[in-house]
Parts: sequence; C-alpha cells; structure tokens
Amino acid sequence: MTSWTQRQQARDTLSREAGSIRRVYGGRLRVALAFPNTYHVGMSSLGFQTVYRLFNEQPDVICERVFLPPRQVQRREKEFRGPLLTLESQSPVSDFDVLAFSVSFEWDYTNIITLLRFSGIPIYADDRSSRFPLIVLGGAISFLNPEPLAPFFDVVAAGEGEVLVPSLVSAVTNNSDRPALLNQLAGERGFYVPSFYQVSYSKDGNIEKFEPKKDSAAPATVSKAALRLTDKVDPPHTVVFTPDTEFGSRFLIEIVRGCANLCRFCWAGYNYLPVRAFPTERILDLAKEARPYANRVGLVSIALCDHPEIEAILSGLAAQGYSISPASLRLDDLTESIISSLRQSGERTLTIAPETGSDRLRRVINKTITNDEIVERAELIFATGIENLKLYYMIGLPTETDEDLVALRDLTLRIREPLVKYGRQRGRLGRLIASVNPMIPKPGTTYQWLAAERPSVIAAKIKRLRALLSGIDNLHVSIKSERHSYYQALLSLGDRRVAPVIEAAERNGGNWNSAVAEAGIDPDFFLFRDRSLDKILPWDIIDGGLKSSFFREELTKSFKAEWTLPQKQLSANTASRSVVD
Repeated sequence: MTSWTQRQQARDTLSREAGSIRRVYGGRLRVALAFPNTYHVGMSSLGFQTVYRLFNEQPDVICERVFLPPRQVQRREKEFRGPLLTLESQSPVSDFDVLAFSVSFEWDYTNIITLLRFSGIPIYADDRSSRFPLIVLGGAISFLNPEPLAPFFDVVAAGEGEVLVPSLVSAVTNNSDRPALLNQLAGERGFYVPSFYQVSYSKDGNIEKFEPKKDSAAPATVSKAALRLTDKVDPPHTVVFTPDTEFGSRFLIEIVRGCANLCRFCWAGYNYLPVRAFPTERILDLAKEARPYANRVGLVSIALCDHPEIEAILSGLAAQGYSISPASLRLDDLTESIISSLRQSGERTLTIAPETGSDRLRRVINKTITNDEIVERAELIFATGIENLKLYYMIGLPTETDEDLVALRDLTLRIREPLVKYGRQRGRLGRLIASVNPMIPKPGTTYQWLAAERPSVIAAKIKRLRALLSGIDNLHVSIKSERHSYYQALLSLGDRRVAPVIEAAERNGGNWNSAVAEAGIDPDFFLFRDRSLDKILPWDIIDGGLKSSFFREELTKSFKAEWTLPQKQLSANTASRSVVD
C-alpha cells in the first residue's frame, strides 16, 4: 500500500462520515489518536470516539485518527510502503507531537507493535529519542494491568479521559523538554511513567521491589484518575457517524458509569466505581442532535438500571422515534415497565447474564439473584413480547463442579420453557443464544490471587457442556476455546517481562507458542501459581481506590459462598424488615 493509496482510501472514508473534526494546524498541539485495529473495529468503540472528542474540545489541539490498514494489507506486508498516515490530513504519524493509543482488549497488544512499526517509530521506549512523538497508553487496560505494555510506552494515562486529557494537553504544551515533561506528568494524578521505576525480582521469579528511581518525581503508586461529578460534562457518545462500522446508524451513549453490585470476577465493576449517572436532560438532548444520523440508540453501561431516571430516559428516546438497544441487563433490576418500553421501541432481543446455573456458585461470585428469580424475569421478558434472549455464562469459576455444569443446562431448559410457551402463542418461536467464556482471574478483582484453570481442565468442561447442551431446540451455543483464554490470561496477568513475548508474536505472525519460547518465558508461572502470598502484584503500581484488605475479605466470603449485598439491596432488606416488624 503506497502513500497515494492511503490518501485515496482516507478521502473515500471521510466522504462517508458525518461529524469528523478537521482543523488547520495553526500552531496547535498535534495529537494522533490511534486505535490498534482496523477502522471498522476502532470506530465501533465508544471510548475511542469519546477521547477523540475530548482532545478536539481543547482549543489548542488538533487531534486526528489513525488505524491499521485492512487485514488483507497487513497479511501482504510487503505491499505496505509506509509511513502510516492519519485519517483527517493524511499526515505521517511520526510528525505528530503525541501518539496516544486507546486500548481496550488484550488481543490488540500485538497490533500496537504493528502500528508503531508501520509508522517508522521504534517499538521500545528506551530506543526512542525526543524527536519522536510522546507515546501514551490509555483505555481500559491502562488501569487494569499496564505492565506487559510498559516497555513500549513513555506514559500510561491511568483512569478516565475527562480528567486525563486536559492534564496531558497542559503538560505537553508547557514543556518543550522531554525529561521535564515526564517529570511533571509523573507528579500528577493518573500518569504512570514506566521508565521512572526500577523493578527487581526474587529468586522464585516474583516481584521483590517496585520502586521509583531517586532522580524522578514518581510516586510509590499511581492513583487512578476518576471523574468525580457528571453534571458538568457530556456523557460519552457517538460523535462520528459512518456506515463502515459494526453499529452503522446506531447512536451509542453512556448513561451511567460504574456498578455497585460488586461481582467478584468483574474488573469493570470495581474499576469504574463509584456509580455516577449522567444527567437525563443532556442524554436526551444529545440523542435529539444525533437523530438525523441514527434511528437506533445503544445504551451503554455496566448496570443500565442503576440510572435513577432510566424509565424517563427510555420514554424520552422512544418519543424521539428511536429503536432502543440496551447493553446487558441486570435481572434483579428489570421491571415490566422497562421491558415494555424496550419492546415498544422495536427491540426483539435482550441480553442477560446469569453467569452460572447454580445458586450456590452464584453466591460464590456474588451474583445476588437466584434461579427462581431468573426464570421469573425470563417469563416476564417473553410475556412482554421479546422474542430472543442472549445468555452470558462463565465456566472455570472457583469451586465449580460437574453439578454446576449440569445446573447450567437445567437453568437453560427452564428459561426455554417460557420462550416456547409465548412463541407458540405468537405463532413464531424465538431462540436462546448462550455465550460461554472461561473465567480469567482479572487484576483488581477478588480473584486476582487465584490460579487460572489449566487448559486441559477447561477443555474437559467445554466438552462436557457441549454434550449437556446438545440437541436443545431453539438454542445456539458459542464457547470460547481454552487455548484462546490461555494466552489472553498471560497478557492480562503478566508483568513487563511479557513485553518481549508480545513483540515476538507480532513479528512471527501470531505464533504465541514460538513467541514464549523465543522470549524464554514460562506462561504457567504467571497463570497457574497461587499469588496469595505475593507481597507485590504487577498491577499494584496503579491504585484503583480499593484496598487489598477488602479483596481478601471478599475472597474469604467467596469460598464460604456468602453474598456481599450491594447497598441498594441492603437498604431494601432493611426497609422490608421494618415493615414486617
């Protein structure tokens, strides 16, 4: 792919967009915002679109997007004759002041390397001089566990963009000297400078010390930057509309951030605390502005119904003529009114997450709903006219037995009963779509110390579950493979010693077995050991706001199969007891 071809494709892409931001240089700070995947994937990311807006809201900034070339071009690498160009002005990425990455998925780690290489930028931070852009890592993984990527980045922006973007712009604008810039950022909330820390390891391979270098301004740990109040900022929403994405004409908007339910496996639930709702009026105003470009709205949140005015939002969007598509819904918050609003807007499919079929195992993971309640809600869903139901399940949960797998099958059959009953009344049967994923013990969760289950064990469970679920009519089952989860877990749980594995896997075309061999890394060390006695975990460098003692208490309760009820349920229980008394 020549530069001329890149420019022609960029112009074609821009011609199909509405909402892209194009500015003349005019001495502004130049930021290249990179999504380490193709345009189709990147422009489907609400986080990426939000950061694009946040940078361009700064008056002294011009922010342009950059993506990887189409996959067929990447496979024929000899045809790519860089340098990689930005979308808006078709300028070389290496000419910009800042190259900021928005990264949400571990499988995009190798794509980071590809994008740097196509841009003509040295891969490792130690090999780059100040003539290259400042390379910044942001996105969800930045405050999950940035360590496997640490050697590639000058700065990690850990936290939420509404806070981090203005601080980054101010620091870069006021510092022409790269060392001074890094020192200033290291002293501000949410910015982690990996080169300012010395990591040492004990003989058994565990981290022994993680300490700031004496000549730096780096703190012992980096506090995550989080938005305190939402009343004066716009909620994340689609700003660029294009048919060349997964969502097409759908307007995406975040209505509430965070989740108070504290499921023990869920890193997003912990890391986006506290729960913050965006103003209803602003949500509806933005939706109205987007209506000429969209006929469908996607409501984004971890816990949709945690918004105190969710019913007003649904009715307001319906009045604007939108078809409404929510993210996964918490079953214990579903009401007939909410389901009816979604159905009346044209929705035919809802998504719920029972996680498992066992009440006992659901107490283990702190999913505070029972099988009977799940079936009751399923009955309500199908009775209200919803035809299809997506089910999210997990396997490999702590203390899981074969009885739990059988219970998963049994619960699925119970959910199927109202689907069939109401489908026959309509004269048209819908279907269940079950998605099953092996659990990875994520950093910053209750299970961060646990060993992952061996691939052989997961493979046996997958085989068993397929046998249990086979032959059930109106059920489609998708199960993620154990090998896929194995290397995803390495990227999730590793430290900066995993960086050479990422670089090798990118170079050899994704052969992870060969990559770990070349790097001399034993993945089993990171995946299958008990970390409960480790004094320092790789991700401890980022302080997410929850103390280790809290997670250890939750782990103890997990193995006792005890719930930690969210505050709203505690309040409801207290009120109920008062009425009874």
